Amino acid sequence: MNKKKCIILDYGELKSIVDAHRVLGHKIVCTVGSWDMLHIGHLRYLIKAKQQGDVLIVGADSDRGIKLYKSELRPIIPQDERMEMLSYQDCVDHITLIDDIDDKGKWQYELVKVINPDVFVTTDYSYGDEQIDEIKKYAKEVLILPRQAEKTSSTEIIERTVKKHLEMLLANMTKKKNG
Repeated sequence: MNKKKCIILDYGELKSIVDAHRVLGHKIVCTVGSWDMLHIGHLRYLIKAKQQGDVLIVGADSDRGIKLYKSELRPIIPQDERMEMLSYQDCVDHITLIDDIDDKGKWQYELVKVINPDVFVTTDYSYGDEQIDEIKKYAKEVLILPRQAEKTSSTEIIERTVKKHLEMLLANMTKKKNG
């Protein structure tokens, strides 16, 4: 089965799907993230998010947005590939792109405004209190989960890898210079 069909970029189409789920009595759960370099913490988080309801809608931050709020060097994985990776996860029902980010890197909440999830799942480090209060205007409940992997984060993996490569390059340069 090709799960890529669950990638829905049009918010109007997504709202129609959510409305149909609601008619069936389904509880709608939503979460948003960059999902760059998908790892065990992401997957544990997505599984816990799915456990909060019947339908899990996952927003994937656009490449443009990630560059604004993380760094010009991110993302590592392009948005289309990140969404495709999410589509293969059994716990994820629908994926959409989040690109309503202002020039300061602040999300404008369009997805939650459109679908009004029953539960919005986030982490304790993703949004400030003001942003959580804004999300609460559109979601019936906001669930804040702790980190799901203490030893794994995309940023730390990238930094550790780059540091090791630089150390190796410097060591090789020193060997060539001295030898």
